[in-house]
Amino acid sequence: MSTPAAELARRLGDDAEAVCRRYLSNGRREGHYWMVGDVHNSRGRSLYVRLSGQADGLRQPGKWTDASSGAHGDLLDIIAASCGHTNFRDTLDEARRFLSLPPETFAPRNPAPRKSKPGTPEAARRLWAATRPLADTIARDYLMRRAITDLRDVCWLRFHPHCFYRPSDEDGPLARKAWPALIAAVTDERGRIMGIHRTWLDPATCDKAPVAYPRRAMGHLLGHGVRFGQAGPLMVAGEGIETMLSLMQVSPLLPMVAGLSAAHLGALCFPAPLRRLYVARDDDPAGAAALSTLRERASPLGIEIIGLEPARGDFNADLVTTGRERMAAALRSQFHTADRHLLL
Repeated sequence: MSTPAAELARRLGDDAEAVCRRYLSNGRREGHYWMVGDVHNSRGRSLYVRLSGQADGLRQPGKWTDASSGAHGDLLDIIAASCGHTNFRDTLDEARRFLSLPPETFAPRNPAPRKSKPGTPEAARRLWAATRPLADTIARDYLMRRAITDLRDVCWLRFHPHCFYRPSDEDGPLARKAWPALIAAVTDERGRIMGIHRTWLDPATCDKAPVAYPRRAMGHLLGHGVRFGQAGPLMVAGEGIETMLSLMQVSPLLPMVAGLSAAHLGALCFPAPLRRLYVARDDDPAGAAALSTLRERASPLGIEIIGLEPARGDFNADLVTTGRERMAAALRSQFHTADRHLLL
């Protein structure tokens, strides 16, 4: 069933060029697209908005993608960025004014339905629905500080500006109960959201928030992961999101998946086309056990498992310390001969 906000986005898409001329006035039409620098109406050609097409997801008029950041969305996101809105209700009101609709026609995009049980996939999907793209957020800055700048295929990473944090006993009674957060969706092979991983961030430092547990996951995680790219015969798996993103900087063509812990890494489901899996395990007993478990499970299926070892404790440390080219050179000897062309 279409939500009121989705209906608003569809109506905006029906007149996508007029929306772009109003809110992205520094761009211009090129064929079936409106080209501009970014959602803030900068000059350039990085962001493209589809002006015509079919109402079937990404081909729907009004859908946009920023090639430099990997961000994507609909015309409601464009209006929000152009007008500097921090409240989604303001964006809906602005869209109604543009479409000459009365204020009472639509309700907010996410009206408060019945509360989902904490820790369930439903609760995870509800949290995901409240997020927005990474572009121009603290989450983007957090990743860039770790030399993670290529974010072309990260549709399952988004940002929440005010994510609830349940303080633990170690945090003390005065701990803040909400922080900005990098949000990662844990999905199954069909792309259904089964869980959520949160990394709470400190706006003052663009680093992890000063809380006892700045990273937490919820939902049904077993067998699933945070995915980057489409599953194929060759893939890379590891524990952490930043580990996978660091490897993606030196091998952007390889599909990757983060299991979020050693136990969940060892339990990852193998996609049907998989024939060789590189495993970027942590250098500890739990990581060694995960690698051993994957080998035992993969052997009867004819899937080859190859372990990848960082030079400095973890692959993000390698990336930050040595840079992409030297990290790729260090990994070359660990890759199968037939796959080395996939490295920088």
